[in-house]
Amino acid sequence: MKKYFLTGLILLLPSVLTVLIIAFVVRFLTNPFVGFVSQFLENSSLKEHGFFLLHGDKLVTVTSQLIILVGLFVFILLLGMLARWFFIHYLIQAGEYIVHKLPLINKVYKTSKEIVSHLFGQDKKSFKQVVLVPFPKEGIYTLGFLSEKAPKEINEETGHEMISVFVPTTPNPTTGFTIIFNIKDIYYLKMKPEAAIKFIVSCGIVHPEDLEKKGMIKESPQT
Repeated sequence: MKKYFLTGLILLLPSVLTVLIIAFVVRFLTNPFVGFVSQFLENSSLKEHGFFLLHGDKLVTVTSQLIILVGLFVFILLLGMLARWFFIHYLIQAGEYIVHKLPLINKVYKTSKEIVSHLFGQDKKSFKQVVLVPFPKEGIYTLGFLSEKAPKEINEETGHEMISVFVPTTPNPTTGFTIIFNIKDIYYLKMKPEAAIKFIVSCGIVHPEDLEKKGMIKESPQT
């Protein structure tokens, strides 16, 4: 019976984790708009109909989320198409100039732009280097992703060369901790980021081929 239970658990857990992560992403993307769309659908006859196990308010909420996701997809697609047109470049520059002149808003915009540029810029190496770090205390290790070198002030105050690392949580790697380590305490792994994510999401069950002792090397960071 134990073998049957473990086999069923192995088959079920990946599906459950996938559903949980997708549900988290869907809620994150749709929550800012779901109230407005749901209010619009309240006036329709949708609540009077059912679809499988969905009825009433639940059907309205799910339908609202689907509409929002489709709308976001179309909006991003159109934005990407327009951005490739030559004249849009000048419109974006004009818009950024105006935003940079607005108090408070300019700070939020600049910070958001820098974060996105670091995450998705092709010339950036942030989160592309997998490291092994002592966390939550010395002698215990966890996987993390190299962010950037620590601010100069931190290096001066500690007297050491420090570096920031993003340590994701298990089994949801979209959340985690930003921790600053002494560069001497970090092991640089040959493991690919995709393999590290699989290891984290599986709670350490799925072992990537690169997770071997020979893959742990002490060297200068590649940032």
